[in-house]
Amino acid sequence: MHYYRYSNAEVSCWYKYLLFSYNIVFWLAGVAFLAAGLWAWSEKGVLSDLTKVTGLHGLDPVVLVLVVGIVMFTLGFAGCVGALRENICLLKFFCGAFVFIFLLELAGAVFQDWVRDRVKEFFENNIKSYRDDIDLQNLIDSLQKINHCCGAQGPEDWDFNIYFNCSSESKSREKCGVPFSCCIPDPAQKVVNTQCGYDIRKKSKSEWDDQIFVKGCIVALEAWLPKNIYIVAGVFIAISLLQIFGIFLARTLISDIEAVKAGNAF
Repeated sequence: MHYYRYSNAEVSCWYKYLLFSYNIVFWLAGVAFLAAGLWAWSEKGVLSDLTKVTGLHGLDPVVLVLVVGIVMFTLGFAGCVGALRENICLLKFFCGAFVFIFLLELAGAVFQDWVRDRVKEFFENNIKSYRDDIDLQNLIDSLQKINHCCGAQGPEDWDFNIYFNCSSESKSREKCGVPFSCCIPDPAQKVVNTQCGYDIRKKSKSEWDDQIFVKGCIVALEAWLPKNIYIVAGVFIAISLLQIFGIFLARTLISDIEAVKAGNAF
């Protein structure tokens, strides 16, 4: 006579479909980011000539949108399929990726000086490519206008750009100037004066204060953070809790699946 052992372990439908619902949001957001990025590239003609991306020395903001889309799409897909199919490999990939991202965020909070240096280097590299890509140009202009800043550390950083450089060899009309987004806006002007920054750095620094922002964007960001520490902390905690919740769901589901497989092995 043969005896069979039956295990009471079973995969929780609650955790299974909760994890699926959690990831479907990521997957749909990833699809939206990918669609927006590809549309932007098609508008710029990049899809027909990829050298337009490889020839850009700074960051094409569309690339950032595509990278975020790919990451969210991949994680959402792995989480959805892993939950529905009870696939341990996909669930472990999803869980490991979330843990890795969470650790990167913690490292960024701990090693602030290193992050600050990388941000400075990143901003300076993009200043060099300011005129090479319209999306990058709009991004830098928006950052400078919103934060009332100019350059990474100050207006002198625009010497990194060949068009704004003060060297005698430059024949650009923008030579020794700054972009219009560095200018202090005049409430009386309804039309933006895009030439307001011309030749400004040929003048003495004492005259700059009345016409352009003299504070660098990194300095402006460092001044903004303490004033809005509760907002920053709240956003960080909310994102962290969402990530921890996703990791918890994945780990719980993995444990359930392993328990069922172990029970079926007898």
